[in-house]
Parts: sequence; structure tokens; C-alpha cells
Amino acid sequence: MTKLITGAIACVLFSVSVAAYAGKAETEKMVKTICAPCHGVDGISLVLAYPHLAGQQKKYMIDQLKAFRSGERKSPKLMNPIAEKLTDAQIKDLAKYFSKLSSCKDSCGARDAN
Repeated sequence: MTKLITGAIACVLFSVSVAAYAGKAETEKMVKTICAPCHGVDGISLVLAYPHLAGQQKKYMIDQLKAFRSGERKSPKLMNPIAEKLTDAQIKDLAKYFSKLSSCKDSCGARDAN
């Protein structure tokens, strides 16, 4: 009986870790294919018209993506069509991803060295 319970617990833990990995892989794929062309893979935009997302507060990003999705915030040719396709879970995952990135690319090291 103990072996059965131990086996069941191991299966549950394995399933949870696989799901977490799949979620991370999906998020990274979304970043590379959807976000990166404007905001950069590292969240540092190369185009002045598009904001940096690296280091942005998670709650702020969630609120903004939901506002784009609902149409409350307007960007009819860019962000509204993208956000309309995102689920709440995807929005949360993207916000988490970008909030964990450093908001300074190479300039922070140079600034801190001075």
C-alpha cells in the first residue's frame, strides 16, 4: 500500500513538473514569436516607439494586457489583435517572464562601474 501511495505521489509530482515546463516552453515560444519583434527577446526594445518590457511590474503588465484585450486601451493595429488571443494564464505567464528580466542591458554595468 505504501508503494502504491509513493508511486501515485511521484506521478503527480512528475505531471506537475512537466506541466510547469510546458508552460515555460510555451511562454518562451510566445515571447520569441509574438513579443520579440517589437519588444525584444530580452524585453529591451530596439525601436523607440515600443516600450521596454524587461523589469516591468507584473501587475502593471497584467492590467495593460487585459486592457488591450478588452479594447479599453487602444492599439487597433498592434496590441489589441495580439492581446485578444491571449488567455488569462498566458497574460500572467508573459507578465511573470518579463518582470523577472533585468531592465538594464549592457548600460547598467557601465553605469555602475562609474
